[in-house]
Amino acid sequence: MNYTYILQCSDGTYYTGWTNDLEKRLDAHNTGKGAKYTKARRPVMLMYYEMFETKEEAMKREYAIKQLNRKKKTELIEKWRGENKKNNVLQEK
Repeated sequence: MNYTYILQCSDGTYYTGWTNDLEKRLDAHNTGKGAKYTKARRPVMLMYYEMFETKEEAMKREYAIKQLNRKKKTELIEKWRGENKKNNVLQEK
């Protein structure tokens, strides 16, 4: 499985990426072994993710999310979190 995800950094900024192991990637970001951007903005918190069958789909979605402004990303996160809390899918890390 492949994932596109959005993190919220300790300074309140968002970071969007993709991975094939979400838990391992989140741990890498929080231990300073992830992206250069998140290294200086730890800890990070997983705010949103989507699952995809292929790497290409995940990368395409990552690019689309990165084109959104902050307001649209926040709306996407809030909608997703609301839907997934209702369905008991969202687990706080």
